[in-house]
Amino acid sequence: MTAEPARAGQGAPTTDTVEGALAVLPGPRTQSPSGLELEWQRVVALIGSASSIDLICHINPDGDALGSALAAGLALRSLGREVRVSFGDDPQIVPESLSFLPGQELIVPAAEVPDAPELALCFDVAAESRLGLLHAKAFAAKAMVVIDHHASNPGFGTHRLIDPGAPATAVLVDELLRRLGVPLDQALATCLYTGVATDTGSFKYAATTPATHELAGRLLATGIRHDLISRQLWDTSSFGYLKVLAAALDRAVYEPAAAGGHGLVWTWVPYQDLALFGVTVEEIEGLIDVLRRPAEAEVALVLKQDPDGTLRGSCRAKGAVDVAAACAELGGGGHRFAAGFSAREEVPVVVRRFRSALLSNICTESTDEA
Repeated sequence: MTAEPARAGQGAPTTDTVEGALAVLPGPRTQSPSGLELEWQRVVALIGSASSIDLICHINPDGDALGSALAAGLALRSLGREVRVSFGDDPQIVPESLSFLPGQELIVPAAEVPDAPELALCFDVAAESRLGLLHAKAFAAKAMVVIDHHASNPGFGTHRLIDPGAPATAVLVDELLRRLGVPLDQALATCLYTGVATDTGSFKYAATTPATHELAGRLLATGIRHDLISRQLWDTSSFGYLKVLAAALDRAVYEPAAAGGHGLVWTWVPYQDLALFGVTVEEIEGLIDVLRRPAEAEVALVLKQDPDGTLRGSCRAKGAVDVAAACAELGGGGHRFAAGFSAREEVPVVVRRFRSALLSNICTESTDEA
């Protein structure tokens, strides 16, 4: 699954080529909304004139966030730019499920990001709070570009490439690479495929379109091992994870009257369970996909406890509730039917607040999950 990353100077376009890439390359890899076209041109011009670029993804990065940042980092390095990839956690831990991603030599601790970057590109960051320790540095940048696909994104930064119609931020990064004149190779394709597969639930969510499959086909055509990527993302865990999963499922509560009678199933994972079985909080991200399965419940919620007591909430809905709006009431956000938040209260208090937020965000028209 490993692939040679792109090397600086090896077939790298000049700045003139970068700025003119749109005019000389054949048809787009993906269609961007016309309202974004001028912003795309501005961002390409910014990248064309920058010598140093800092790429930031959200805290506790998932496959779309880190895959997007690393793909962009490898591409920009091939264009001769000085590149740093970072995220605002301390300690800064790449989840084991993403340990195969190429380009991780570009990752630096948040402390090594300049106090005022020349150009900051933020990937998959749906809210300012998701910048973590890099918040002040990102906002001190001469230019900050937000590249994202979350409908709940409030639109921060000096430049915004935000397309809620894109099924993953990686789709926007693919478009960025096209405009920069960077051809796909196995390293880039591995990162982008990971991002797209992660945020489409392995191509099963409603946001998946024919264009999504067309993109996946082009990525597979580079020769990447999608079977090994999928196994690492979804079918590999420690034995300790099974023990934590068993305890979490035993702790699960079903509330048929919640969400206006649509039903809620929720559970929580105390930090003591993670410590006892040697499991990281990142390793249990997939727990929500198990909890969402009961047909009786419209909404699923998993609360994961950090060592400092902070509860990270992950929730999913099947079409009758806008959980992005519900999570926004708790300081979080995300997609209409897949969102999250953080809280410092006790578990019963957080569940009560979440239950109340669900009531005010019942969808008037039920749709399949996105």
